[in-house]
Amino acid sequence: MWTRRFNVRQLAILTTAALFVATSAASQDSSDRPPWARKPKSKTTAPSTTSPSTSTPENTSPPEPVNKDNRDSNPTDEPPQQGRIRVNVNLVNVLVSVLDDNNRPAPDLPVEAFQIFEEGVQQKIEVFESETKLPLDIALMIDASLSAHKEISFEQQAAAHFIAQVLRPEDRLSVFAFDENVRQIPPGFSENIKALQNAVQKIPDGSGTSIYDALVLGSKALEHRKEDRRRVIILVTDGGETTSQWDFEAARKAAVRANTLLYSIIVRPVKNESGRNTAGEHAIETITDTTGGAIFFPDTPQDLNIIFDRIDRELRTQYRLGYYPNPPGPVNTYRSIQVKVLDNYKVRHRKTYLTGPK
Repeated sequence: MWTRRFNVRQLAILTTAALFVATSAASQDSSDRPPWARKPKSKTTAPSTTSPSTSTPENTSPPEPVNKDNRDSNPTDEPPQQGRIRVNVNLVNVLVSVLDDNNRPAPDLPVEAFQIFEEGVQQKIEVFESETKLPLDIALMIDASLSAHKEISFEQQAAAHFIAQVLRPEDRLSVFAFDENVRQIPPGFSENIKALQNAVQKIPDGSGTSIYDALVLGSKALEHRKEDRRRVIILVTDGGETTSQWDFEAARKAAVRANTLLYSIIVRPVKNESGRNTAGEHAIETITDTTGGAIFFPDTPQDLNIIFDRIDRELRTQYRLGYYPNPPGPVNTYRSIQVKVLDNYKVRHRKTYLTGPK
């Protein structure tokens, strides 16, 4: 009996002691106690907060080297983590057409044959494609004014043939008709050759000629397309500008801003300059040269097929050069570009570009 009372008593004492220890520990952790009186917390490893995009997966190639011209000047910054893809938005792409003495494309030139300059300073060519595979976005613009009506059937036939010839599965094309107004028929860009040919055949007759408006609206439509594509305007007109709301400078700026390559076909109703609007022709020629495209003056409407064939061959044999400007230009400024090719080749490319935000 005494032994059982002793065990019960002993158990009560032990229980009371355990409660005292627990209460004491809890009170040391209480936030209302001064820091020096609190129980120090055990050092445990915190869970990783690294996001999946910055972790280093297995078999991942090392990151690209940092461009010293774009690197932050703070020396305390940590080096870039592996597995992160760096994208430099300052890359400038230039499409270059190289022609021989017979105006035929000159293929298979090496990168050593090219030099590229920005504002007179030679640049290092970082990207080179001897025959670019970038897909095409084409705005085919047909003059539907009364002054061009005489040759409209030839233009429609040649354009329909060009659509079937130039389009590849990844390419897209849109038909624009312009007179005093500019219409995209049907809306949007398409790879449906039959539907595009039908659109060309259904271009309605108009009266005035709004060439500048057509170039502005065509450039804006192309500007909304993806960056990794070539943007091309093919303009078929008699060159007689009469009714545009926008002017020459607006059309030129729109084409430059959209990085559009302009090919102009001037179907002259009168061969004698005294009977033509040569001011419109000279304006188109200036814009065409700025973009790096080409201008054609067919002697007869039947020459349109030959000209469309030349444009198609040139688009399939263009060189692509890319460089990171050094030094970079100020934001929202026009920068001049010059490309030189060794030997006696003729070269065409865009002459300027507009810098974007940093």
